[in-house]
Amino acid sequence: MIRKAVIPAAGLGTRFLPVSKSQPKEMLPIVDKPVIQYVIEEAADAGLRDVLMVIGKSKRAIEEHFDRNFELENALAARGREAELEAIRRISTIARMHFVWQRELNGLGDAVAYARDHVANEPFAVLLGDTLIESDPPLTRQLVRVFERFRDPVVLLEEVPREKVHRYGVIAGTEIEPGLFKITDLVEKPDPSNAPSNLAIAGRYLLVPEIFEHIDSTPRGKNNEIQLTDAMRSMVKNRPMYGLKLNGRRYDIGNRLDFLKTNIIYGLRRPDLRDDLAAYIRELAAGMPKT
Repeated sequence: MIRKAVIPAAGLGTRFLPVSKSQPKEMLPIVDKPVIQYVIEEAADAGLRDVLMVIGKSKRAIEEHFDRNFELENALAARGREAELEAIRRISTIARMHFVWQRELNGLGDAVAYARDHVANEPFAVLLGDTLIESDPPLTRQLVRVFERFRDPVVLLEEVPREKVHRYGVIAGTEIEPGLFKITDLVEKPDPSNAPSNLAIAGRYLLVPEIFEHIDSTPRGKNNEIQLTDAMRSMVKNRPMYGLKLNGRRYDIGNRLDFLKTNIIYGLRRPDLRDDLAAYIRELAAGMPKT
């Protein structure tokens, strides 16, 4: 049984400056809930209720969000605001939260290495804290099922335009059944002209403790960082690895435009916001000059 999830969230979030100077990008709201809460809810839905978050400088707000705030709770109770009170109390019960500080920002592989003691000898999931994924059934639950079937690592894959593969870790492999690949190689941020495919690793991993040995022996790669993709490339030489193609939608909250788009999409799904927001969007669109 898989119980533990690791969420790397130590990055500087420079694409969101100046707001990310003191506010973690993972705490930016999608409507009225921070991005990171959606991610932890996805993990908890799959039964992964033991969550280690790897954080860095200026990330205290994440810790505070998942802790109790008795002063706020008492104020809401005194005003009879039961719905809001229930919502904020629930936050601290989603999962058992643990935090560890990444002393230097040396890449995703290095961040995952901080989970070594916490996961011990158990398989574990890695969920990137700036990526939301919608699928039915929920994506992490699907990865758990694949792992339980094969007992080997599995990652989420997404088909991306070939001209954008340089942004991702990309796999080579064989489709062994619809949507499921056996991976033979992985390359971090390849040149589009010689990328092995356009199947990109999309922010969700289910790994085994063996990965830590490969991280230890992985030299610095792209951006002079210890890349998790490079460590997985070493591991796949000696152990089977699988990729599950996304049947759903991924929202990358790591850039401004997708962040804004995601807020609009989620806002239009809210019964209390949908009609007024749709009307406002139509009004704005009608007033835009034609190009």
